[in-house]
Amino acid sequence: MAHAYTPGLKVLKHSKVRKDRRLPIKGEVCKKEGDMVQADDIVARTNLPGNVHMVKVANRLNISPADIHDVLTVEEGDKVNKGDRIAQTDGLFGFFKSDLMSPVSGEIESISDVTGQIVMREAPIPVEVDAYVSGVVSNIIEQEGVTVESNAAYVQGIFGIGGEARGSLCVISSERGNELSLEDINESHEGKIIVGGSFIGIDAYKKALELNVGGIVVGGFNYYDLEEVLGYTLGVAITGTEDLVTSLIVTEGYGNIEMSERTFDLLKENNGKFVSINGATQIRAGVIRPEIVIPLEDVEKNTDGDLRPEQLGIKEGSLVRVIRSPFFGKIGRVDSLPAELQQMESETMVRVAKVRVDDEVVVIPRSNLEMLETD
Repeated sequence: MAHAYTPGLKVLKHSKVRKDRRLPIKGEVCKKEGDMVQADDIVARTNLPGNVHMVKVANRLNISPADIHDVLTVEEGDKVNKGDRIAQTDGLFGFFKSDLMSPVSGEIESISDVTGQIVMREAPIPVEVDAYVSGVVSNIIEQEGVTVESNAAYVQGIFGIGGEARGSLCVISSERGNELSLEDINESHEGKIIVGGSFIGIDAYKKALELNVGGIVVGGFNYYDLEEVLGYTLGVAITGTEDLVTSLIVTEGYGNIEMSERTFDLLKENNGKFVSINGATQIRAGVIRPEIVIPLEDVEKNTDGDLRPEQLGIKEGSLVRVIRSPFFGKIGRVDSLPAELQQMESETMVRVAKVRVDDEVVVIPRSNLEMLETD
């Protein structure tokens, strides 16, 4: 049977989710293999080297670089506070002394009688990595972090902004075609992950930011509003590092598009549960999709979840989403995958799929399809 190797979005009721939680540099791992962890548990920590400051002692005190040791009141390895005296000239007959104060708090790392400078390093910056999802530590990455494994419901979106967030899932919209409005969002949603239907406007999103809503999941968002939110035009779609209180995950695409029935129903089934989300998106090579991870209770865990055969690509009967107009956002099933190339309106010859969308079979380039992985 023919296959088309097409990137897919996962919408899974039961899945075994594995997350590597790594430090940016080597450090201390706080957990051991087999430990049960909660999302906020610290699994690894380290200290990033502090910022370096060059202090031009010779220039500031108008002395020769070779005389720097005669005026310094500190030595290599000494720790000083901002405003402490680090150098002083003898002056004239004991008068008119010149003092040099430390511009920062830190440690004297080196002293040079060639350049007449000292190098100061600020205090180390502590970095901690949490588990992100509740589960079990399945692997230790020596001096770097851990792998956390969780039995969870798992949903991927098409696009997102903002980094990791977690909180109680709160489905606000009663229907997947409902727009998330200003009136729908209130103080009770602080710290929660709220779910709408087809769309959220810029004013409603700004209100969510003001109320410190943890995250928002909706079907669509206006592309042109992203610049107002981010403060710059989003070129290459690589996100996740934005300094946003409220992460946003779009499940369908740009515009007012009702959330897919499967995604909405799955989120509604898990209303009220603790979830972890990440808006990080990368469209180019090494595709990263925004995600919603809903850890399951013991009674809900599917022990066979890891045995499901890997879905390599679309085939006849696959559930797919159209990611280009004129059927953008539509979901259908693949009727057939013709082997021969077909000419499109643009006169290009491409491989196509015949997809049943809304009880109609349409011919769509395979590159315009995204597979939905479901259980």
